[in-house]
Amino acid sequence: MEVKKYEHEFAGKPLLIEIGKLAGQANGSCRIQYGETTVLVTATMSAHTKAGDYFPLTLDYEEKYYAAGKIKGSKWVKRETRPSEEAILAARLIDRSLRPRFNHNIRNEVQVVASILSFDGINDPDIPALFGASLALMISDIPFNGPVAACRVGRVAASSEASGEGRNGKLVFNPTYQERPLSDFDIVVAGTENKINMIETGAKIVPEKDIVDAVAKGFKEFQELIKLQKKIAQEVGKKKKELSVFTHDEPLALLVRGFAESKLEKALYAPGKGKSEFYEGLGQIKAELMGHIKEQFNEHPELMKKLNEAGEIFEEEIDRIVHRNILNEEKRPDGRKTDQLRDISAEVGIIPHSHGTGLFNRGTTQALSSLTLAAPGMEQWVETMEIELTKKRFMHHYVFPPFSVGEVGRMGGAGRREIGHGALAERALEPIIPSKEEFPYTIRVVSEILSSNGSSSMASVCGSTLAMMDGGVPIKSPAAGIAMGLMFDEKGEKYKVLTDIQGPEDHHGDMDLKVAGTREGVTAMQMDVKVEGIDEKILEKALEQAKKARLEILDHMAKAIESPRSDLSKFAPRVKTIKIDPDKIRMVIGPQGKVINEIIERTGVDIDIEQDGSVFITSDSPEGMEKAIKWIEMITYEAKPGDEFDGKVTRLMDFGAFVEFLPGQEGLVHVSEISSDHVRRPADVLKMGQSVHVTIKNIDEMGRVNLTMR
Repeated sequence: MEVKKYEHEFAGKPLLIEIGKLAGQANGSCRIQYGETTVLVTATMSAHTKAGDYFPLTLDYEEKYYAAGKIKGSKWVKRETRPSEEAILAARLIDRSLRPRFNHNIRNEVQVVASILSFDGINDPDIPALFGASLALMISDIPFNGPVAACRVGRVAASSEASGEGRNGKLVFNPTYQERPLSDFDIVVAGTENKINMIETGAKIVPEKDIVDAVAKGFKEFQELIKLQKKIAQEVGKKKKELSVFTHDEPLALLVRGFAESKLEKALYAPGKGKSEFYEGLGQIKAELMGHIKEQFNEHPELMKKLNEAGEIFEEEIDRIVHRNILNEEKRPDGRKTDQLRDISAEVGIIPHSHGTGLFNRGTTQALSSLTLAAPGMEQWVETMEIELTKKRFMHHYVFPPFSVGEVGRMGGAGRREIGHGALAERALEPIIPSKEEFPYTIRVVSEILSSNGSSSMASVCGSTLAMMDGGVPIKSPAAGIAMGLMFDEKGEKYKVLTDIQGPEDHHGDMDLKVAGTREGVTAMQMDVKVEGIDEKILEKALEQAKKARLEILDHMAKAIESPRSDLSKFAPRVKTIKIDPDKIRMVIGPQGKVINEIIERTGVDIDIEQDGSVFITSDSPEGMEKAIKWIEMITYEAKPGDEFDGKVTRLMDFGAFVEFLPGQEGLVHVSEISSDHVRRPADVLKMGQSVHVTIKNIDEMGRVNLTMR
């Protein structure tokens, strides 16, 4: 294939596109360079269909350390193994943007792989990777209803050489890694020519109207990439394959609907039923349906195929009924109004011998969050292709066991979903975490989802906030989260926004918008859709409804605990901070760590020292803490004339005796200063190791200390 190159400027930076040179056996491939960050994206489709009742799409985001000119820091394993959390989150971001644009009746496997070839340390690869994924599909022969594109939006809030003159407080599109810490939000918005179909947001407590404005401007900014993809696809794109797309047998569909519609109407809207009873009712109807199909097709050679297809039609019938009743009558399966929350309860301190716990219930969704406080030295070391070796002092981990949905399954490490949900909740909580100067602890919160029926990630935000307040963490403000849904009619014109989606609304709804924040504003947001997307008006309405729900949830949480406890749990370690002269750090550490190790061994504390002279002492014992602090203060004490000490003789010379008056600090007692009486030789009156009382007489210009015993 002839190599084609395109150049374009996007958000003030060069975007280079190369097609036809690399990965020629993929159905579609392109090399995207943004700044000097370079991504190879391929799209491949299997020749044969795969058995199943879903569209088999896989999205992989491959980071290799060579792209950043690094070798993995692990001592034993230098080859990349499982993807980093950052790579998994980038893959999910791209997947959520692409997936709605496929015909989900396709049964051929489709795999999109974004391989990061080079990383310039300035431009994040995720935005060019998403652009490349859409373009690779557009120029391939894979059926795809694109294009889609994305833009990152920040609002730089402080002047900096990196931010550029005049950008303070203004929106910045695709901000660099240097600009992003200066911004009060980090928004990625993706979509088509007409609609927004994916949003990922972290914000430092920002009003909803500012979020909507940034999303709208980001959507407008990436429209030029939509036009560019269309132009390139028209010039070099392959003819789309005509696939054998799954369609229902219409007589079978009529049979299923006729049998199930009235039964489903009763089961979906039966009052007073819990989740288990609700799904048992649906299961009973489905079992009856399967029996009916067997009777009708008893001698049919493809009976199993008919049964499987009938099951899919059954699910679609639930979808149709739920949509119809919400759109026409605002009738929800559990009888709530469109903006009404489920029953909420909150408790704290329910687990003994803990640093802090919070139990949050919303309907049948239940999150138990547990707080652990530890020494600053317990911070997590993080290193990825993009991130230089750095420390992370706040961690939120999300656990989703199979019993939470009444199922049996394998227990093990976190999957992509758990990593994604945990990261979203962590992002929502980060803006309320106190600074290290205010609260010098490493903080870990684990949210165990004990029962799930809609938006467990947002429940974990609530539970974790409760746990931290119960544990005495001085958070800036309580945070809560809620999941919003949406139902469109078939034409995409009429819609209803739903508060606190669960069950069939979650499974059959057209949007999942999770919003977390405080009373003052948004801290995190995540949206994906099953339709083409939404517009600014719908987003504004959904955020307004979400804020109302969030304030109501915070009121319920305040009944359990209104503000952080004034004291830490008696089971949590205590951390005290002292400042020393940075030049004296080596004195505290000692040769090969001899001094600091002795302090730790003899007092039972943990000690962490930073380059600015901050010393963090962590201990479960007040006595050990006090002893360690005094020891360090003695080592680093700035001695001055007139100070008195009880010291120990360390050396005897003909001209005097050396006395260690503070740990690691010696001074000379001249023979004439040993006694008021005449002393001929120090050894006549002193012995090695003898305890003596000394006073600092003077300190010379070279820092040598002269002592007196007179």
